[in-house]
Amino acid sequence: MIALLINLLLALAWAAITGSSTPDNLLFGFVLATLCLSVIRRSYGGKGYLRRSWAIVHLALLFLKELAISALKVAIAVLRPKMRLQPGIFAFTLTVDRDFEITLLANMITLTPGTLSVDVSDDRKTLYVHALDCADPEATRRDIANGFERRIMEAFR
Repeated sequence: MIALLINLLLALAWAAITGSSTPDNLLFGFVLATLCLSVIRRSYGGKGYLRRSWAIVHLALLFLKELAISALKVAIAVLRPKMRLQPGIFAFTLTVDRDFEITLLANMITLTPGTLSVDVSDDRKTLYVHALDCADPEATRRDIANGFERRIMEAFR
């Protein structure tokens, strides 16, 4: 997190030096600062800053992709003359263990149409998820584990 703060400060310094605070110039300053920080990462302790930044971008892109796909699936399910849905709640065993990661995963699941995070067990090892169509809960578990959860672990560990 300190590397992100340094990156933002360098981007603001870039805008001040160039005398332009347009969004394009700020973005260019941010990208330039990211490249500079990735070159000197060992000096300030920001090991893997560029890799982590790309992992966060990949996580965001995965979320947008899953958002679009699930919105389309829900729209198709609702527009069908006969809804063949099997709603239900299933338990998802968590691999992530930090509060931030669990919260992020639960929010990503909830923000995706057709699913809702219901509860986290007291020992923080199980997340209970409601699915609009729970015909194959094992496939949904695999999708969450291989998608959101894996990307969260890549981005924040």
